[in-house]
This record gives sequence, C-alpha cells and structure tokens, in this order.
Amino acid sequence: MSPTQRTLAALRDEGWHAEVVEKWIPGANIRKDLWGFADILCLRAGSVPLVVQCTSASNVSARVKKITESPLLALVRGSNIAIEVRGWSKNKAGKWIQRIVDLS
Repeated sequence: MSPTQRTLAALRDEGWHAEVVEKWIPGANIRKDLWGFADILCLRAGSVPLVVQCTSASNVSARVKKITESPLLALVRGSNIAIEVRGWSKNKAGKWIQRIVDLS
C-alpha cells in the first residue's frame, strides 16, 4: 500500500471526504501535484478545507521544505486552507504509524 493509499484511509477514518488531486502526465511520465505540493484535498463539515502531501517518514523534511519554498504557500494559507505533510513508517512492532506536520 502506498503512502497516498494509507493517508486516504486514515483521513476517511477521521471523517474527511478525501480525494486524490495529483495527476499523472503520460507523455512526460511524471506526477503533478495540485499547486505543486498537494496530493489529497479533503473536506469535512465544520472544518476548513485541508490539503495533504503524502510521503514516507524519511522524506517528510524534504516535503516540508518543498512546501515552505512554494510561491503559492501564502495564497493557500490566505485562502483558509489547512496544509499537512503526512509521512508513514513502521514502528518496532511492525505497525504503520504516521507523522503529521501541520504547515497551516
């Protein structure tokens, strides 16, 4: 299961309506994130919209850097959209755990 699939499952368990917003560009063989950093867009009644960048736990710092250097960061924050990076790793017991970094 990919970090995106794990994140979708976790978000849905938290009550979010979560949809993947990154797209595959076949000719270039690359994935393009919404606004350059969002893999998933989430809505939940009573909450501000949330965008999430999904990754492995070892890549959380790189994703945080990518988002904080984005020229669209101020616009997304100013639009009252929450931003998170969720990184996945297995603990010593073999259970998948997520590290959540809130960049709102």
